[in-house]
Parts: sequence; structure tokens; C-alpha cells
Amino acid sequence: MPIRVQNDLPAKEILEHENIFVMDENRAEHQEIRPISIGLLNLMPLKEATELDILRSLSNTPLQIDVTFITVSSHESKNTSANHLNRFYQTFSEIKDRRFDGLIITGAPIELHEFEDVDFWAEMCEIMEWTKTNVTSTLHLCWGAQAGLYYHYGINKITLPQKLFGVYKHRVLNRKVPLVRGFDDVFVMPHSRHTDVPIELIRADKRLTILAESRMAGAFLVTAEHGRQIFMMGHPEYDRLTLDKEYKRDLAKGLPIQIPYNYYPDDDPENKPLLTWRATANNIYCNWLNYYVYQVTPYNLYGAPDFSSNFKANDPDIVIL
Repeated sequence: MPIRVQNDLPAKEILEHENIFVMDENRAEHQEIRPISIGLLNLMPLKEATELDILRSLSNTPLQIDVTFITVSSHESKNTSANHLNRFYQTFSEIKDRRFDGLIITGAPIELHEFEDVDFWAEMCEIMEWTKTNVTSTLHLCWGAQAGLYYHYGINKITLPQKLFGVYKHRVLNRKVPLVRGFDDVFVMPHSRHTDVPIELIRADKRLTILAESRMAGAFLVTAEHGRQIFMMGHPEYDRLTLDKEYKRDLAKGLPIQIPYNYYPDDDPENKPLLTWRATANNIYCNWLNYYVYQVTPYNLYGAPDFSSNFKANDPDIVIL
């Protein structure tokens, strides 16, 4: 699948080196096709690394995707250059009159703060409200998932006694829901967070459906509004060495950090970590783009998409495992 990005985006060269088909603006303009329009609200401090992770995750379907990088204006980024932000990003105020097939809201390392204490929370609320009318399907990741569940459904996060850090087993609960088509019964996925949304509170809200959960890590994949809102608590986009870098960074800073669970062979940080979640991660993004974005989005991005043909919460064909 060609990913359509700006001609001089730094991640473009890395993706091409990985044999991922990246189409620049010049070539895309000569194709008679409407690409899928995806917005990426990037809240992570190291934005270039997150761009690469997300673009890599979007690269495994035959659809052409036009990615718009979005940033909040109510927070000053200290870890990404102003030049990069000015060249490749738009603020919410600059895109709020547009409509998108899909939107990805990333996590942010601010989970120990109360939502209302986050300096861009008011803007986040405006964005999440805007998604109800201007986005076909919104995918919330990690802190973004916790923020979405709090804003849309009033379910608050709790602080964990110890950081949830490592690669954890999960099981699929609703196999016939399109988002988890092709999944194995059990799969692994990285987590890295100090907070959690209690799974019993999610289960108690009949507007929400848990599609995958972990005995140790809690809810992983949750959907609502027939897929218009999707919440992922972990990090399927993580690269092989992301947890390794986090672990060694915190060690160097003298912070209390345990060895990532189920990550290093023999629990030895000198051993190269095994990449055990990439196939499932690719499946998640492919299913999201196909069943919740491409199959239901109006061609001209106007009009209300219909998700009911994909999945109904009371569909008798859905089997709860």
C-alpha cells in the first residue's frame, strides 16, 4: 500500500529503506484516486519516532492513505524541533473544518496527571467532540484511549501500584467482530503505563464492548458506536527495541524500573528482544482501515457512515468466547 506523505518528511527515507511503498505528493497528484484520509494527532514528545511507528503500522493494506499530522496548539513541544512541527504539522484550528476517514489519537507520557490538569485538556475535549461529526472512525491509543473513555463515557483511570511494563498475553472475546478477524485465540502485545482503566467498569457500561483482554494487563481492545470509537490500551505500533530503550533510559536516570515482563530472552537485557507482536499489530490496523474506514466512509466524506452492517452489539451471530 502506498502511504502518501510530504516529499521531505524524514520518516519517508527510513520507510523506503524498509521496502515500504511511500508515495510523495508529486506522484500522488497524478493518480485518479481518492486516498483514504487519515489524521494523526501526535501527542508523544518524540514525534518523529511516533510518525515512523504509525506509518509503518498503516503500510500493510492495498489502500492509498493520505496522512495529515496534527498537533495541539495549547502545548509547547520541547522534544521536537519547531522547524519540524512548522513544516509537517497542522494545528487543530487549521484542520477542524475538514473531514477525515479516520483519526488516530496517540498516547502521551502524562498519565499520572489528572485529565483536567493537563495543559491541553480543553483542546483535547474539543477535538474528541469534533470527531463525533467529522471523523468516520477514531482510534485511541494508550493515554489517548484512557482520555477517550473518560471524556465519552465518564470512566476514569486509576494509578497502578507498579508500572505495567512488558509484553503480555491477551485473548480474543468476540471473534466475529471485524476488528479482530484473523486473530489467533491468544496473542501478545506491549504495554508501558502507570495507570489503567478498571476492566470491571468497562464491562459494566453496555455501550462498550471488550474485544480482547489480558489476565495481567486488563482490557486491551474496546469498541463503541459500532466502531466509530476504538480504544487500545497497549502499544501495537512499538518497534522491537522501544521497550528496551525505555528500560535503559529509566535505568540511566536512576528511576525505579523493573525488567520488561516477557520481553528479553531469559530476562537478560543483554539478549536481543524477540519481536512477537508485529503480525497482530498489522492485522489490527488492516482491519481498522478496511472494515471501519474504507468500507463505510462516504466517497466525498459527507453524510453519515453506516457501521451497522459490520457489527451490531446484539447480533445473534456474535459468539462470546
